[in-house]
Amino acid sequence: MKISSRIAAAVLTCVALATATTGTAQAADLNDPRMKDIAMQIVSSAENSSTNWRAQFGYIEDIDDGRGYTAGIIGFCSGTGDMLDLVELYKQRKPGNVLEKYLPALRRVNGTDSHAGLDPDYTRDWKTAAKDSVFKAAQESERDRVYFNPAVRQAKADGVRALGQFAYYDAIVMHGDGWGSLDFSGIRKRALAKAKPPSQGGNETTWLNAFMDARVWTMKQEPAHEDTTRVDTAQRVWLKAGNFDLNTPLKWKVYGQSFEIK
Repeated sequence: MKISSRIAAAVLTCVALATATTGTAQAADLNDPRMKDIAMQIVSSAENSSTNWRAQFGYIEDIDDGRGYTAGIIGFCSGTGDMLDLVELYKQRKPGNVLEKYLPALRRVNGTDSHAGLDPDYTRDWKTAAKDSVFKAAQESERDRVYFNPAVRQAKADGVRALGQFAYYDAIVMHGDGWGSLDFSGIRKRALAKAKPPSQGGNETTWLNAFMDARVWTMKQEPAHEDTTRVDTAQRVWLKAGNFDLNTPLKWKVYGQSFEIK
């Protein structure tokens, strides 16, 4: 059967639209549960020397970075306010819990590295709370509200795929946001002085290199973060390989340790 040029053009248009739609639907996105789990494993490899992030709800120690106690699945800190927000949420969801009594102390030490009012039993009680499903859920809620969702939202607005979304997420986990020039927004601002994100017509590789350069510079401003391997031997490796969708298997090194997700 002979097809008119007009019909043929319409058919080609439909095929192109279907292909574009399919490609969009299949594009890697950290909001996908499997991809989010991969992101959590990679962050945990740097934060806890293990890809088993679900084993970290009870983790707590002072790592001498000037932020007091660091704890939980994403490194909530007693000196930066996010641990205080977490324990307040836990109180809302389960009044009378084992950590509630520390809220006055957490308010006092916020912004410092002090343990005043927390020692000697806070670490023990944190580990007890970490066995509670309500506290675990609260940790995941605060991780998403404060770190994961803002990072992925900005990354998608900038037009970057899963690797870029992860680079943003890892940066906001370490540096936080909304407090100064060395925070996540400061890193992005420094990158914008060197390149444009894809949403502004820039090249994705060029943009992510600029973002990672800005991240590395920021890390070197803080003695506790001057080891930049979580960028150099992980994110950079995947960027050089063109693995924008974080396709598995993934291999990387952090602080000299080797990891793999098959």
